[in-house]
Amino acid sequence: MTVPGVGGVTALTFRHTIDDRLRFRSASSVGAYLGLTPRRNQSGETDINGKMSRWGDRLLRTYLFEAATVLLYRTKKWSSLKAWGMKLAKRIGMRKAKVAIARKIAVVLHCIWVGGTSFDWGLAKEA
Repeated sequence: MTVPGVGGVTALTFRHTIDDRLRFRSASSVGAYLGLTPRRNQSGETDINGKMSRWGDRLLRTYLFEAATVLLYRTKKWSSLKAWGMKLAKRIGMRKAKVAIARKIAVVLHCIWVGGTSFDWGLAKEA
């Protein structure tokens, strides 16, 4: 619950859905398991990236999307995750950025759970 935007319900749902922290070889595969990665259609020379795949637990995906929304709009404290999300939102739009931030929050939560650490807010930029 040290990650901005993540509360008790989201943390418990994440822990219940993933169940075993050593189940995934890498933390980036957690986003694919939850359906927060783009759907791909490959055949021969064509490689099409589609919309979000939506595989996995719908409830946790919803909670992570809400955590991304809270991170962008309600969190006052600066973090490198929020700065990355705001830059991304400016470039690709707010809705796609929230999905990307939700995937990154899932990866961060898994890394925190495996490593037993807390969220690193990052260094604020000097003015």
